[in-house]
Amino acid sequence: MKNIVLTGFMGTGKTVASKIIAERLKRQRLCLDDMIEWKVGKPISEIFEQDGEAYFRKVESEMVASASKDKDVIIDAGGGAVINEVNFKRLKEHGIIFCLAASVDAILERTKHYIHRPLLNVADSEKKISELLEQRQKFYQKADYTIDTTNLTPEEVADKIIERMESLEKEQKPTQALFT
Repeated sequence: MKNIVLTGFMGTGKTVASKIIAERLKRQRLCLDDMIEWKVGKPISEIFEQDGEAYFRKVESEMVASASKDKDVIIDAGGGAVINEVNFKRLKEHGIIFCLAASVDAILERTKHYIHRPLLNVADSEKKISELLEQRQKFYQKADYTIDTTNLTPEEVADKIIERMESLEKEQKPTQALFT
């Protein structure tokens, strides 16, 4: 089975859904943000603050290159990884990309207590979310599938992704002819 790659804006449910999917399918889960923090040795908020977004994106690309080589894994790619065309191609090579989406209001509600997300630590979070969504839309729409999570539970999101993957797997299996 191909890798399952989850992308989309923060607060759309990638982390929780990826954990559920990995558990249900008994597959390894790779979280790019966790990999970045482990490699650099500090939280993402500190990386942004001390080293800048460009450095973060450089390390992110290294982690995409590493994670995308694995097979049969669930990859929580984060929200910004796919804005880099090389990252997108690497993730797509061995994976099916699911973009999780949600309304600005839902994202705002889900992220209002996120102090660890430097891109939202601004005076007008709603405006920043809208701006970033608009900037990233052209990248997100390249995903194989988009799931609006606004009114879904993480379990329902996981169900939809697993159902789609099982359907794709059935479509790709050659049918065996019966000879009598």
